[in-house]
Amino acid sequence: MSAQYIFYMPEYIYKHPKKEEYIELVQSINDEHTFYDEDGLKWDRVYTPINFNTHSKIDAFDKQAFTDKTGKMKGTYGDMLDYSKELSIEREERLGYDPVKQDYFKKYEKEVGKKHVEDKPKGSSENNFASIVD
Repeated sequence: MSAQYIFYMPEYIYKHPKKEEYIELVQSINDEHTFYDEDGLKWDRVYTPINFNTHSKIDAFDKQAFTDKTGKMKGTYGDMLDYSKELSIEREERLGYDPVKQDYFKKYEKEVGKKHVEDKPKGSSENNFASIVD
């Protein structure tokens, strides 16, 4: 499976200095952000507010939506893990357990031959030396 990257060119808006006319141009971020019409008249650049939506809500059970959103996220790997944890908590709140996490734990146990360190009943803690149960 290969990674697929989509790069978007920014769109810039220019206004005619005397008329209520606008033009939208797709320009590279490295381009000089000016526009001259065919008569050599320089149009004014229009600055618009940045349109960020960093906390859009996706369905916690939709794997494709998670892949799409995290594939476009800005930030670190840790940010993606934090978002994954938020969705896990939401699934657990809605169902009483997280089916994605449970599938992972089953796969881990099958491949490694022992339970994952986090696949323990709540209220108990154990290691090679002791076992504590609430």
